Amino acid sequence: MGMFIENKDFEAWMKRIMERFDKLENMIDKPEDQAAPTIDGERLYDNQDMCLLLNICKRTLQRYRSLGWLPFKRIDKKAYYTESDVKKFIEERARKKRLPPGDNLCCS
Repeated sequence: MGMFIENKDFEAWMKRIMERFDKLENMIDKPEDQAAPTIDGERLYDNQDMCLLLNICKRTLQRYRSLGWLPFKRIDKKAYYTESDVKKFIEERARKKRLPPGDNLCCS
């Protein structure tokens, strides 16, 4: 035996579903750069961005900072990296054709 619902209930469910789709669409449609923080018009990357971009763990990123290889700025107790510094770091590593010590280490 089939299940029947009243038309008004069906319409209410569809309205809620469409509202959720609209919320999701608005979240998806926002350009990434719009949400990214900037300083003097330059994009800033946070620790998570850097770990994903460089395919490294947080500890390795911290080592790069400690050794002075990757300059950073502190804003509200959070580390940020300017796009130009990130590009310079990547170019230097590519020129040397080697990665800094510890890059092949797996840390969690």
